This record gives sequence, structure tokens and C-alpha cells, in this order.
Amino acid sequence: MATDIVMPQMGESIVEGTITKWLKKPGDKIQRDEPLFEISTDKVDAEIPAPASGVLQEIKVSEGTTVQVNTVVGTISDGDGAVPAKAAPAEKKSAPAAAAPKTEPRPAAKAEQAAPAAQVHEDDEHARSSPLVRKIAREHNINLSQVEGTGLGGRITKQDIQAFIEGQSGASSRESGGTGVSPVQPSEGARPTIQAASGPAQAPRPTPAVIPGDLVPMTNMRRIIAQRMIESRRTSAHVHCMFEVDMTRIVNLRNKLKSSFEQRNGARLTFMPFFVRAAIIGLQQFPIVNASIEGDGIRYHRHVNVGIAVALDWGLIVPVLKNADELNFLGLQRGITDLGERARGKKLKPEEVEGSTFTVTNPGQFGAVFGLPIINQPNSAIMGVGGITKMPLVVTDKDGADSIAIRSVVHLTLGYDHRIIDGAVADQFMAFVKKTLEGWSEDVG
Repeated sequence: MATDIVMPQMGESIVEGTITKWLKKPGDKIQRDEPLFEISTDKVDAEIPAPASGVLQEIKVSEGTTVQVNTVVGTISDGDGAVPAKAAPAEKKSAPAAAAPKTEPRPAAKAEQAAPAAQVHEDDEHARSSPLVRKIAREHNINLSQVEGTGLGGRITKQDIQAFIEGQSGASSRESGGTGVSPVQPSEGARPTIQAASGPAQAPRPTPAVIPGDLVPMTNMRRIIAQRMIESRRTSAHVHCMFEVDMTRIVNLRNKLKSSFEQRNGARLTFMPFFVRAAIIGLQQFPIVNASIEGDGIRYHRHVNVGIAVALDWGLIVPVLKNADELNFLGLQRGITDLGERARGKKLKPEEVEGSTFTVTNPGQFGAVFGLPIINQPNSAIMGVGGITKMPLVVTDKDGADSIAIRSVVHLTLGYDHRIIDGAVADQFMAFVKKTLEGWSEDVG
């Protein structure tokens, strides 16, 4: 008995999805709810679990194909793990190529099989690789029978051939006694190689290798990002302002409490909830910044739903912390951490990236002094958080005397829609956020 695998309905408004990667091959044993394949929709990228335990019998929709929801994309059999009949020829075809160099056939058999074997090998190479892969193989004098394919049906992808080339280079370096640069710790300015891990809680994710001159198709997520950025620019009258904020008080508070905070609450204490909490307080004082345009009217939202921009290895996504105005500091920290982890693990639901009323993005985590972000529609404003750095500032004591001191400073920017938010209001909102952060007095839990 077989169980159909279908393209899931990822939200009411989503009618199709693209299969970006199969995590199992035909013949693999799988357990119910084990990640089976990855999809990309116009809302989220997600891992789809197996609907039943058994053996992946057939893949009906290949990687890169877009299909309607509820389309059958594969089947699972409840067998004992034997490779299905359809998959057997592919495996048998590759066996002679691997075994041929190790055994010496009888002269008669060798003469009879020489021509067919060469033809089978050539056909096999064409079936298991693209013209680009074969071109790269010729340029590097590589026999494709030596390259393990990770694509559908054992197909050799460009990433496979690049990884094989890198592996050969590494082996040559070790054999010649050279040390080189460790692929896990790339040299300054170098792109991470396929072995570089994207984070402590994730398996290594290959960075797509490109060859200068290549024309590489956009991923589904990249096409959607491009479309929405252009639409936002065309929709909103973008204006930006920037404020310099003295974060010394908060930096000292975090350094003092971060160990006990983690032990007590089981969560790391980061700077993001400070910025989000200050923004929420400011939005309650200036509700127009939390509003959005609907036709010829302005919608003043009841709650603050904060979008938190999360940078992924393969793009950008903005999960939403709903009703953030009702959460205390600890609730904000836990919510932000949870959304970030599930975004990077492709565990978000479509409704978790919808309904934001205000967005916070943090280019400072990558070393940016500040950023001028594009508004996340249909929001009317987005706050950018720069990097926190030490710098000399003129400070005034309670007696009015000035002095120069080393302070921890961050530059905050606000991108806002000038159609409904005036410059004076935007500046007043940011001045309020600045005052809240510099005079922080709230218990962090």
C-alpha cells in the first residue's frame, strides 16, 4: 500500500509552491514527520515532513518545479526498505563504472563489452549531469564517474562538481605538505566554502559556487524579494532620519545580568528586545507610525505587531511577533529568539510572516554603522539598528559641566512613508525611542 505525498496548502492565499530540494532519495527509509523535502512559496520557505513511515517509492515532481497545492509529488510505500523496481536500473547502471577498474575481465568478455561499456558510460554521464557540469569537468580533466551526485536520481549538480574540485585541491595541498587556509575558517574577504557551518544549531549549508560569467536563475525567494522591494519603492514616499543613541547604560546592564538571565530564564539576553521594547513604547505615544494606508483612509492598528527581519543564508524573511505590546521584556526576548531560530530552520508558518504593523531590522550585526532600509509593506515605517561601537562623546554631568568620555553608541534610523508621517512626527518618535534607551529603567526579568 502506498501513501501519496502532496504539495501542502501553506495558508489560504497560497495556491502553489516550488520544490527546492528533496532530502531523501527513492529507496530511502523514512519515518513519519521526518523532513522529506523543502518548498518555497510567496510567503515562506519550509521543510515538509513525511506524512507516513515507510520507503520513498517514487519522486514525481523534480527539484525546481512549481505545482499547484494538493498535487501529488511523490509516494511512500510501507515496504521493508527494498529499493523499488523503478530505481534499480539507475543503481545497476552506475555499478559497472565503479567496479570496472578493480577487476580484470577475461579477454573474450573484455573484447565483447568494450564498445557497449563506453557507450553506456557516455550515456550515463549525459543522463546524470548538465552541459555546464560536463564543461566544468572537461576544463578540470575530471571523470564524472568519480563524482557523487546529490541531485534527483543521483544527478550531478554544479555544487557537486565544485565540491569535488575543492576536495581535490585540499588533498593536493595536504600531500604536498602545504597548510593553506582551513575551509571552516576562511581568510579575510573570502566566501565561506561548502564546509562552513551557518550556525551552531544547523547542519552546514553549501554556499552556491558560481563561475564568473555565469547567468544563474534567481531562486523563488529572491524573485519575491526583488518584486516586493520595487513595489515598496513605488508605493511609499520614502524618507529617512538618523539618531545617535548612547547605549552605555544598557550595555553595562546587559554585561551585568546576561549570565544570571540565561540561567534563570533559559534564554540568551540580547540587545534586540531593548530596541523592540523602546519602539513599542514610542509607537504607543505616536500611533500614526504604527498605522497603514487603506485606500483613502488610515488604519490605526489596535496592537503592535513587530516584524523582525531575519537574514538567512539563502535570502531574507520577516517573521512577525504578534501583539508585542502585550509582552513583557522576557516575552519579547523569547519571542524574538524563537522566530529567528524557526526562520533559519524553515519551520515558520505562513501566518507568522503576515500582519506586521512596524518592522525592525538589524544591519549592525554585520558591522554596518547604520542602514537606510526599505519599508516593509503595508507598514508605514521601519527602524534600522546599526552596530554598537565605542566612541568619544561630550557628556554633561548634573552640574552642567562638559567632559569627553568613551561611550557605547548606536545609530538608529527610521525609514517612513511621508504620505502619512510628517518629518516632525518621525523625529519626535525617534527622540522618544532615544530617551527611552538612554534612560532605561525597566526590569528585564
